[in-house]
Amino acid sequence: MTEFTIRRLGHHGDGIADGPLFAPVTLPGEVVTGRVSGQTLEDIRIITPSSERVAPPCRHFKACGGCALQHASDAFVADWKVDVVRNALDAHGLETEFRPIITSPAQSRRRATFAARRTKKGAMAGFYGRGSDVIIEIPDCQLLHPDLMAGLNVAEELAMAGASRKAALAVTVTLSENGLDVAVTVGKPLDGPLRLTLGQLCEKLGLARIAWEDEVIAMRLPPLQRFGRAEVLPPPGAFIQATADGEAALLAAVREAVGEASHVADLFSGCGTFALPLAETASVHAVEGEAEMLTALDQGWRKAEGLKPVTTEARDLFRRPLLPDEMKGLEAIVLDPPRAGAERQVVEICKAGVPRIAFVSCNPVTFARDAQALCDAGYTLDWVQVVDQFRWSAHVELAASFTQIAG
Repeated sequence: MTEFTIRRLGHHGDGIADGPLFAPVTLPGEVVTGRVSGQTLEDIRIITPSSERVAPPCRHFKACGGCALQHASDAFVADWKVDVVRNALDAHGLETEFRPIITSPAQSRRRATFAARRTKKGAMAGFYGRGSDVIIEIPDCQLLHPDLMAGLNVAEELAMAGASRKAALAVTVTLSENGLDVAVTVGKPLDGPLRLTLGQLCEKLGLARIAWEDEVIAMRLPPLQRFGRAEVLPPPGAFIQATADGEAALLAAVREAVGEASHVADLFSGCGTFALPLAETASVHAVEGEAEMLTALDQGWRKAEGLKPVTTEARDLFRRPLLPDEMKGLEAIVLDPPRAGAERQVVEICKAGVPRIAFVSCNPVTFARDAQALCDAGYTLDWVQVVDQFRWSAHVELAASFTQIAG
């Protein structure tokens, strides 16, 4: 077979040889052989391994698609993730201070979506295999929090109750203050018998809540999430940060970037991950596209003690960004957009000249684009904090501080 040298890692964590040819589970500098299939190398054998190659800590890694980088040392992955952000900024001519990466520990993920399917003998649940629709069972997963592992049995029970023979259930399980919060999609249509069975399973399995296609079927206890002093009851399947450690790191960075601002807007606020802790010292206006999330945020704020005023506004910031006259009096803005970034909103922020911006991003490419717009408008990019809460994946998150240059 032809030998290939791996030149670099792509954004999805695959090695890339000249061509380009994508080679999964390889590292830069390695010499490999493989069979070319389109732009992918298959049947790969490592001829010369990298010094950064390590034994994967999880026995499921070879088959499971849940992790991409367990074959690389922690130090290599950390440097690579920082370089992904650095290179994105370099492409726009931007430089800044990079703080040491903060990586969540193993077995700390508190939210996962399992695939669950009925079988001839019962049911099975796990993650899809690498590049396939085959479900891989993961009883010794090193990624998930031990309390979340119980969700595998829950997913199997739900598949027995409500999966069709043609498709696997998608079972999203989230740790909450009161147990597992479960939301299911791609299941059978709800009818009376299925509702009864799901309600019985909620009690039998000790779940906090179970929802089927966004409809809450049963709630034994409210699946609360704590954001600062507030306890919030999110809608089913709502986004929360992947690990408690990652959330704490991002919140600390946001607090520092906001500084002593007393009037803050939290844009793309979700259920209040940042807005509610910031309300301990500042009045906050939270803006989010999904009204249900804002209802949860508002109720959490009303029940908490000792918080400053928090107002909410349901608004699609991609189509209707806040305008400069709506940002008058703000001393800081928190931006936490989805992967598409906040291009239109950043244009209006540049016009408004809000003094401080805490930017949280899950996409270094769109972050760098938006950062250039801010810097071109007179802001300085003070520092970047890379946060790796999706351990062993190619996913990169960050927080950054922007301040308006005086004069």
